[in-house]
Amino acid sequence: MSERLPGLGLGLDLTHTPVEARPSSVALLYRRTDSGVEVYWVKRGKALRFAGGFYAFPGGKLDAADSDVEVRGASGEEAALRSAAARELFEETGVLVADGAHALDAPKRASLRKALLAGTLGWGALLKAEGLALDAEAFRAAGRWVTPPSLPVRFDTRFYLVEMPAYAQAEWWPGELAEGAWIRPGDALARWGDGTALLHPPAVHAFQVLASFTDEADALARLVSPPFCPGYVSQRIEFQQGVRVVALETPTLPPAAHTNAYVLGNGELLIVDPGASDVKQYAKLLSLVSGLKAEGLRPVAVVLTHHHGDHVGGARAVKERLGIPLWCHARTADRLDYPAERLLEDGDVLELAGEVPQRWRVLHTPGHAQGHLCLVDERSHAAVVGDMVAGVGTIVIDPPEGHMGDYLTQLARLRDLPVSTLYPAHGSPIPDGPAKLQEYLDHRAAREALILQAVPPDGATLAQVVSLAYADTPPLLHPIAERSALATLEKLMAEGRVREESFQYFRV
Repeated sequence: MSERLPGLGLGLDLTHTPVEARPSSVALLYRRTDSGVEVYWVKRGKALRFAGGFYAFPGGKLDAADSDVEVRGASGEEAALRSAAARELFEETGVLVADGAHALDAPKRASLRKALLAGTLGWGALLKAEGLALDAEAFRAAGRWVTPPSLPVRFDTRFYLVEMPAYAQAEWWPGELAEGAWIRPGDALARWGDGTALLHPPAVHAFQVLASFTDEADALARLVSPPFCPGYVSQRIEFQQGVRVVALETPTLPPAAHTNAYVLGNGELLIVDPGASDVKQYAKLLSLVSGLKAEGLRPVAVVLTHHHGDHVGGARAVKERLGIPLWCHARTADRLDYPAERLLEDGDVLELAGEVPQRWRVLHTPGHAQGHLCLVDERSHAAVVGDMVAGVGTIVIDPPEGHMGDYLTQLARLRDLPVSTLYPAHGSPIPDGPAKLQEYLDHRAAREALILQAVPPDGATLAQVVSLAYADTPPLLHPIAERSALATLEKLMAEGRVREESFQYFRV
């Protein structure tokens, strides 16, 4: 993404209206073993639009037919949501929690699961045909969580604690889910801590509660009362330990409407890209930091990935409110109207003391901006990548500040390190960093080929090139596309494959 380019806002909807959160259900399936409680978790396929690549619990959105299933001990929405939880649990794990299910042998349950997944047998019809009944007591209410308004896909999710029946067996089948397995809560939290398992706040909370499981009543009481969650929306989003994100509304390019500010560290803290100039927005960031300070953590610096307005809008106010210095690259500092206390260079290491120390290596990654920086955690290889990639929308390379050749070089550099999870400035984390970086390289190569093909030997204007090379892009967005097309043409000219004369471009 980029800050809004001059003159390119006309005709674009630059307001942000949160999408409606859709009802959904999650089954928190657990079993008791000699060594303690285990929980069944699944890894969502990376191609899924919501939380792709994250670890979660079996669940999904409420289907209309879920309301047609009777649930003993519940009615209305509560019954429908429990019905959805039971259905999703059966679809994703093969565990059928219903009165009478113990009489079905494993092959029969597998055939019913296949029919349900294939759509040849409906959920209500399945239960009726086998003489099965759902009981609300088997699905104990274990909390409610609503996806933050900054995300393009949102759910209003009810969690239900479900104890594994003695007759059942959980089995992961390939499909939308990439993994499924039993895990001890402590082991799951350790994976979250080292960055090898990304978790949303509800999953972190559930594992923290179940890690000290004594009995179901105690667990339920704690599950339904998560901290920092007014209105069921989490105010602390920590996808891996020590990497917290606050999405701030900023003047950026659609479809993005937010810039992610990151708070890194488990003792000493770095605050990365406080991009909102609106006090109501950066106050959310300051509120998070205030809470962390009350717990003994200490902010040490504001760090900027680059100078664009949607990344630096609140930087001065945040650094002054917290009384901490500003760190950035020299090519960012010379574009600010206030001083930077430290100039960061490629190879610098930012060490953060704490319960779990962090070391963030600085990479100078010009291309989108001359002073662009990324931070790579030396322990988990997670990378805070600014505007190198985006979890929503695209990245604009805007000359003369932007340079396509440099940008492609730095994409390949990040891919080859390799990095793990990418934390972009816009949109959700990207668990498979190398795959996303290769996707960007492939996309740019394909677009470059189209641009070169659109340049005739007898010449064409930039607008003419864009009309052909970006035929798959709505015309309203062609002014934005022109900036990246110009960057590509400059790269082709440097390589001797295109020449320019009097604002016309000629294939050589």
